[in-house]
Amino acid sequence: MATTSSFYTLFESASGFGIFSVLENEEIGSLIQEVQLSMGDLARFQRIVKLVAFHPFDSAEDALENINAVSEHEMTEGLRNFIESNLPKGKKSTKSPLGVIEPTLATAIQENLGVPCRSDETIREIIRGIRQHFTSFVKPLAGGLLEQSQLGLGHSYSRTKVKFNPNRADNMVIQSIALLDQMDKDVNTFAMRVKEWYSWHFPELKQVVPDNFMFARCASFIKDKSELTDDKLDGLVEIVGDEDVAKKVIKAAKSSMGMDTSEADMLNIIIFTDRMISLAQYRNQLFSYLEEKMATVAPNLSTLIGETVAARLIQKAGSLMSLAKAPASTVQILGAEKALFRALKTKGNTPKYGLIYHSSFIGRASAKNKGRISRYLANKCSIASRIDSFIDEPTNAYGEQLRDQVEERLKFYDTGAAPRKNADVMSAVAGSLRALTGDGEDSGDKKSKKDKKNKKEKKEKKDKKRKAEEDVEEPVEEPVAEKAEKKKKKKSKE
Repeated sequence: MATTSSFYTLFESASGFGIFSVLENEEIGSLIQEVQLSMGDLARFQRIVKLVAFHPFDSAEDALENINAVSEHEMTEGLRNFIESNLPKGKKSTKSPLGVIEPTLATAIQENLGVPCRSDETIREIIRGIRQHFTSFVKPLAGGLLEQSQLGLGHSYSRTKVKFNPNRADNMVIQSIALLDQMDKDVNTFAMRVKEWYSWHFPELKQVVPDNFMFARCASFIKDKSELTDDKLDGLVEIVGDEDVAKKVIKAAKSSMGMDTSEADMLNIIIFTDRMISLAQYRNQLFSYLEEKMATVAPNLSTLIGETVAARLIQKAGSLMSLAKAPASTVQILGAEKALFRALKTKGNTPKYGLIYHSSFIGRASAKNKGRISRYLANKCSIASRIDSFIDEPTNAYGEQLRDQVEERLKFYDTGAAPRKNADVMSAVAGSLRALTGDGEDSGDKKSKKDKKNKKEKKEKKDKKRKAEEDVEEPVEEPVAEKAEKKKKKKSKE
């Protein structure tokens, strides 16, 4: 294999950095083929790749710091010194570039050190070979020490990547809405069981008090219908909220056709009823907690479509950041994946909406405009989620204006009144927020200074241009020979 010049390759491992020298072939394609053929043969691979230097990490903390910097495409001081001390300097450095597997890290090295870098298919194949034969180049890491360092670094790296931010706790929202949905099903089931069980004793109560939660509270208060007298009227009024209804309950108890129960049976019924009531009360507390959390995590999205629908969108997307990255077309049908794939398979009509169908805006739109308003609402939800995800100070000002825009769009479909433009609305909200925080004056001063500077530069350019034109228009002296010829012609005419 005829070789021309060599280049270098940076290899990052769990135990340290390594720089390898690579004998480059005349054609890149043949070098890739040579590396691939020598993967299983160490002696053949060592003819192509040579170890120049290896810099081991001092400790586990040092390894974690360096690998974190590499993952963020940044250079540490140790990596800078290692590269500078082991690569040729001066004119030789331009002939021997440094191969880096990550293009963004290669850009950072090139900008900070001025070292020419490359990141292509050849580098990836060489790094693959180095990783396979690394313990043969660095003998002290053989015998399982490299695997131990990789395992320890993997654990510590994973722990540092799991970050907790109380202001962006969208995981709490995801868990809360999942628990809320499950509790809705369970409370419903338990309420029906309470109604069926207690109705054997007092069947007329479900006709007077149809609400499940109120029925359970009444059952827990009444217990044995034979003990219900007019003395308990005030307690019943407090539960049902209406004196006439409470009187009907007492009247129905006196003439009830239900069966009598023993004390043990009634005790079990009341214990289960109390559990169901406490579960329903906790469900209300959980919903209040979800509302508070959504006001912190996604205030604009929850203001636009409500806390419950917004939380379900975040849950379906996986996180607020994932929802912010999703396009509006994905947000529109989020939650209707089964219908979408069924429509694609059968070549039918794709669904118009998913989870956003539960928003009040879709219900208020007419049948022919449901698809249009769902597309428009998904667009606004996408904007709101991106604002919530990247804004520094949580505010629901954008969400209120986005909600007003959806209202205007509904009116436009009904009456034809032209809605406001989105750019005007967003700029107005941004201006009002700047005015509230006091940044408006500073930005105005900066703008005025910038305008003055631009005017001054324009004036200077005009002056230079005018001066150049004047220099061009100045009379140029005629040569002496031409002057003499003109005088002779004049004399001959005379």
